[in-house]
Amino acid sequence: MPIDAVSAVQKAQILAEALPYIQRFHDRTIVVKYGGNAMTESALKAGFARDVVMLKLVGMNPVIVHGGGPQIGELLKKMEIPSEFKQGMRVTDEKVMNVVEMVLGELNQEIVGLINQHGGKAVGLTGQDGKFIQARKMMLKDEHGEETVDIGFVGEIERIDAELIQLLDSRDFIPVVAPIGVGRGGEAYNINADLVAGKLAETLAAEKLVLMTNTTGVLDKDGRLLTGLTASEIEALFADGTIHGGMLPKIGSALEAVKRGVASSHVIDGRVAHALLLEVLTNEGVGTMIRADTQRLAA
Repeated sequence: MPIDAVSAVQKAQILAEALPYIQRFHDRTIVVKYGGNAMTESALKAGFARDVVMLKLVGMNPVIVHGGGPQIGELLKKMEIPSEFKQGMRVTDEKVMNVVEMVLGELNQEIVGLINQHGGKAVGLTGQDGKFIQARKMMLKDEHGEETVDIGFVGEIERIDAELIQLLDSRDFIPVVAPIGVGRGGEAYNINADLVAGKLAETLAAEKLVLMTNTTGVLDKDGRLLTGLTASEIEALFADGTIHGGMLPKIGSALEAVKRGVASSHVIDGRVAHALLLEVLTNEGVGTMIRADTQRLAA
């Protein structure tokens, strides 16, 4: 059989495999945390934008929450502003907060532009728009379990008003959210993007929460990929220290989402071309799927 004919058959098989997922997830919300290498490499950025547009065109409702940690860190270094993390969270004083807002604003516009270039209708937002992400100051726990560790203008979410996102979805727009919340006095708070994505997925009763990372997924202590996990299995990995450092807020948000009604959370490798489509529309997927203990681990 000619090579191009084989290729055509393979393409047809891929499309056929995708059909049940397109039917199953029609008009369902998929919240995607976009970060890592997928945000920095040109080919991956373009591929991500096309993937998001395709999901929208086949009837799903993608909502994008983006990070910007590496870009923020790079600019802080250039400006000779010290960077410090505690329990996976960036310590954010006034100078750092100014950099955070600057970088996230630029990234937000870039992502919106890419999606629009590939045929979508994206709208950029921060949690300050319409005060839809209401936040309060976060305090971390010390070694005695007391909330005494101050990390500056870092917020935790009090409430998300889903009305603005739902309105955009209903008009076929693709929301692109920068993780900045607003306090009761109008002050801006830097919020971990994984936490925003998880809470947004919960508030929107999303079908899926997809977290794009620079790892293949959740790994065991020997570095092997764990493809399917229940909530209790994730909690055991927290308890024995397998999940630690910067992965704590990421996997914590994925766990909390499934406990609060999101059908499944997925931690996927954003360095893989078209990782989003592979996870949503194929049998194998490309990372770790997390479900509540009461749910059967199926694609």
